[in-house]
Amino acid sequence: MRRVPADHFEPDGDVDAKAQRQLRGHLEQIDYIAYSANRSFLSTALGRADAEKFERVARATALARTQWVAAALTATDGGRAPSLEQIDKLAQARMAYEELTAVYDAMRRLVERGYLPFAAGEPQGG
Repeated sequence: MRRVPADHFEPDGDVDAKAQRQLRGHLEQIDYIAYSANRSFLSTALGRADAEKFERVARATALARTQWVAAALTATDGGRAPSLEQIDKLAQARMAYEELTAVYDAMRRLVERGYLPFAAGEPQGG
């Protein structure tokens, strides 16, 4: 399921300027409440994001993609059609890759939005 970005305040031409400013203020307060809740829960649960955490997810994602493609090559070796078991294995490998890709994107978005503090540093792996 893909989330659609939320709409932001668009003034109604029929509402006077003072009412629009007041509504905009309320909406900004609501946005800050959501920001504060996200920051509090996420930083408590996850700590700080750092290069090592991003590298772990990136490596797991790369491995999952490799396993997915390798499974497809094995399943089609010799020009034969993959068995139902091989198709199931491919689907599971693709799902793992797609889920890990979504996690990486979500982590990046959490840092970008300021929900999760980022501690700069070099990743340890190579």
